[in-house]
Amino acid sequence: MPTKLLLTSFDIWKAHHRSNASDDLLNILIEQALLATLDAEITLLQKLPVDFQRAPQAVIAQLDALQPDVVVCCGMAETRSHLTIESNGKHQARTLQTTVDIDRLVDGLAMTHISHDAGAFVCNDLYYSVLKHIADRRLACQCLFVHVPVLNEVNREPIMKDFLTILRSL
Repeated sequence: MPTKLLLTSFDIWKAHHRSNASDDLLNILIEQALLATLDAEITLLQKLPVDFQRAPQAVIAQLDALQPDVVVCCGMAETRSHLTIESNGKHQARTLQTTVDIDRLVDGLAMTHISHDAGAFVCNDLYYSVLKHIADRRLACQCLFVHVPVLNEVNREPIMKDFLTILRSL
């Protein structure tokens, strides 16, 4: 049976943004029919609102409805140059770690690094909220957060390649 995978991305949130790199990445994979190459039943939840309450509510509602094996939340990291796999989400003094073996996941990937700081904005809040929901309900689901840099002519192909490798490894 194929893996059930929920992929999420965010909408824009700053006036100077034309798009959100997380949504751009998913759209490129859709346009090039690359998600169809995965042995997975994929559900997309795109253009999440950049909102501390609405984004987690939307993802958790889909998680409960679909009961996926893996949730991969994607967000934009405007100042980063590589994909970054976030090791944890934080809320006040509490830190929740992903159960995904991220060291194995990034081994050999050219455009992907591990980060131990998902920031202090909606990305971190979403990650923490989903990890907490999974832990509190003892769900048989893993969650990963991937920050996507702004895509350009130079990095687009290698980032797509790494992201597909990550999805295949899950």
